[in-house]
Amino acid sequence: MRPFLKWPGGKYRIVNVIKARLPRGKRLVEPFAGSGAVFLNTDYPSYWLSDSNADLINLYRTLKSEGEDFIRYCRSFFIPENNTAERYYELRETFNETKDIVLKSALLVYLNRHGYNGLVRYNNRGDYNVPFGRYKKPYFPEAEMRHFYQKSRVAEFTVADFTEVMAAARPGDVFYCDPPYVPLSATASFTTYSAGGFSLEQQAELTRLAVMLARSGIPVLISNHDTEFTGKAYQSASITRIKVPRSISCDGSGRGKAGEVLALFGAAP
Repeated sequence: MRPFLKWPGGKYRIVNVIKARLPRGKRLVEPFAGSGAVFLNTDYPSYWLSDSNADLINLYRTLKSEGEDFIRYCRSFFIPENNTAERYYELRETFNETKDIVLKSALLVYLNRHGYNGLVRYNNRGDYNVPFGRYKKPYFPEAEMRHFYQKSRVAEFTVADFTEVMAAARPGDVFYCDPPYVPLSATASFTTYSAGGFSLEQQAELTRLAVMLARSGIPVLISNHDTEFTGKAYQSASITRIKVPRSISCDGSGRGKAGEVLALFGAAP
């Protein structure tokens, strides 16, 4: 099942490759929840999805607790009157200002489907700043939201840094880490889906923690770009290399297939 959110670097297209590399376990832990593609398409007894993006996690918690009522509420924003630039920017401003978690969560679904190119992006002040997408009839992901709601019964959702999540690992856990990717070049930038970004120092710390967990019997699978940096960082892992369709730059010349790695630290699947 597809995730109900569009998401930069979403893993739905390669979820079967990821599933083949994931070991069995009692609980799948994802410190970088994103759109939840792996969560939605695997079958572990329980799940722990965490992310530094509080808006994302509040949306998942709201859907889990409110279910069908929340889905209907989200649908109410998908009307022709709201599919204009003027109305989009009004609702985007409401999203950035409101303290009402249910409203903010519903507006995240609206913005995600009406905004440009499915981006999820914040400025340095933490304000959502994706421009209007100009879609003729934005799709409302009702079936996808319902599937997420049904599966969320066996999942826990938290707002936390990846280091906190990995420090709380327990026997029987399997980790899948999909961090903001290492840039493909020195001039490339991270996709900032939460205020702050993700540095090379954090990439190195993630690798260090993966090695530590693997030594204690907890396997960790990490996705990333296939670069010189990741080649060195993941040298102790079992590596699978794949090519993934990706828009590498804004112009057409940058569209193609980018090399990615799946690095498994610990037990083989």
